[in-house]
Amino acid sequence: MPMDSSRGVRFRRLVFLLVVSFGASRAREAPLPLPTARSAAGTTSRRAPERHGLSLDFYAKTCPAVDQIVGNVTAERFRDHPASGPAVLRLFHHDCFVEGCDASILIAPTTGAKAGEAAAAGRAVVERDMEENRNLPQYGFDTVEMAKAAVERKCPGVVTCADVLALAARDFVHLAGGPHYEVKKGRKDSKVSLAGKVRGSLPRANSTVDELLRVFAAKGLSAGDLVALSGGHTIGFAHCAHFVGRLYDFRGTRKPDPFMDARLVKALRMTCPYTGGSARAVVPFDVSTRSSSTTPTTKTCSPGWASSARTRRSSWTRGPGRWCRSSVQTKARFFKAFVASMDRMGSIRVKKGKKGEVRKICSQHL
Repeated sequence: MPMDSSRGVRFRRLVFLLVVSFGASRAREAPLPLPTARSAAGTTSRRAPERHGLSLDFYAKTCPAVDQIVGNVTAERFRDHPASGPAVLRLFHHDCFVEGCDASILIAPTTGAKAGEAAAAGRAVVERDMEENRNLPQYGFDTVEMAKAAVERKCPGVVTCADVLALAARDFVHLAGGPHYEVKKGRKDSKVSLAGKVRGSLPRANSTVDELLRVFAAKGLSAGDLVALSGGHTIGFAHCAHFVGRLYDFRGTRKPDPFMDARLVKALRMTCPYTGGSARAVVPFDVSTRSSSTTPTTKTCSPGWASSARTRRSSWTRGPGRWCRSSVQTKARFFKAFVASMDRMGSIRVKKGKKGEVRKICSQHL
């Protein structure tokens, strides 16, 4: 099989696993034993760079091999645990959309007496305590910790967890057949992780186009970014629970969503009954390209041919729909848009200087 074809298959597998992970059990998995950083005794510790702008050569003097070090870990994890790919991509998205790309999502959830106090008071403490983040797969966190530990052994106290996460996300995109791109570095890790900042910052599975545009605009992202970053979802599957209401009782009308193509409604109902169906039942995001493409198609840019609420109503035609139709012309054009949008998302509210820190263990503040 040609290399490009093989990578395309892996990219589709990653997106499939990404979507499946959305509906996985919310029980928290037991963390894998994490490698501990080797003692720095006898090693000259190098200080983190003082300059603050994101750049491709941020660690050129202090940790020039950081990309390769992280890449060695991600390649091994993708080979042995391919589900780590979508798990890490979700972490990067959940991190950047809440207070910026600062590794705040990596801080360990509340445990012990503090957890009991928080539960009794009906409040969450850190971002991972929130409902939106409770089903993030543990192996995603483990992968980032492994990559960070590998970096610490070579460059102690230099590279941030926020940058490791950004690099790992890039690696998994490429390993799965997506585009390779250079990652700008220089993000500091946050000094806090606040549960109260989560709600309203992340797109919901049933968000309308207008709601999504507002969420993205609040992060400085455009309709084009919405299309590019959502483009991977043309391959993969959605859980029936996220859209079953549109098939049978749209907004209390006891009728399907009138903006969905009637043939699509009929096909989806065969898999997604109104009651009595499996909570794990899934259908393709895109019925026409579920196994042959990683980019949107002209047909799926039409609001009537998508199970997701993201592609319905006139808001889609006015903004994202125009971008969608433009980006489907070639895979190269879509990949270029995707890379640009990943770069913009990875630059949201970057912490700099004394406003951030360089953690040694990503789940723990200094």
